[in-house]
Amino acid sequence: MTASTAERPLARPAEHVVALVGSAGGLRGFVGVLEELPRDLEAAVVVVMHLQAARPSMLATILGRSSALPVKQAASGDVLEAGHVYVAPPDVHLLVAADGSLRLEATPPIHFLRPSADVLLESLAENYAAGCIAVILSGTGTDGAVGAAALKASGGTVLAQDEASAEYFGMPGAAIATGAVDRVLGLDGIAAAVLEFVRPCLS
Repeated sequence: MTASTAERPLARPAEHVVALVGSAGGLRGFVGVLEELPRDLEAAVVVVMHLQAARPSMLATILGRSSALPVKQAASGDVLEAGHVYVAPPDVHLLVAADGSLRLEATPPIHFLRPSADVLLESLAENYAAGCIAVILSGTGTDGAVGAAALKASGGTVLAQDEASAEYFGMPGAAIATGAVDRVLGLDGIAAAVLEFVRPCLS
């Protein structure tokens, strides 16, 4: 631990987490959801998008342009704070620990993917359970389906983008096929559903 890290005040971990996951065509979905979330959102947001490992990612910067929430690329040791967005870097898995801190791991790819939506969602199922809502956005393949099922089984909530608004229905369709999805929504209805989840949790 460096001196600057030791002097940094400890953040209070967010009690609720919104997980946004997607792949091909998902950028439009991420932007569409984030631009509708208010600055005083009483939940942390974590984002996993399948990225090319060989290139630096500009995803956090791009999302930050359309969001009232501060957006950063996640780093190991970050503590999830309400009203903040954390974006998985390329070529590492992003996990959330029981104390609300983030871990980046270069463990083997899942479905040939790293970061993997399944890895993130399974960590949230274990450590946030009913305090988490996951949104499966446009993408090819089946990543996110196993994690969605795990999250639902632990008491979490799962939303999926509908086929009409998703550029690629592979990821949402695979999650829906597990029976774990609570609601299938058009992109324009997802942010409102997220807020419906977060606000009752606070009452």
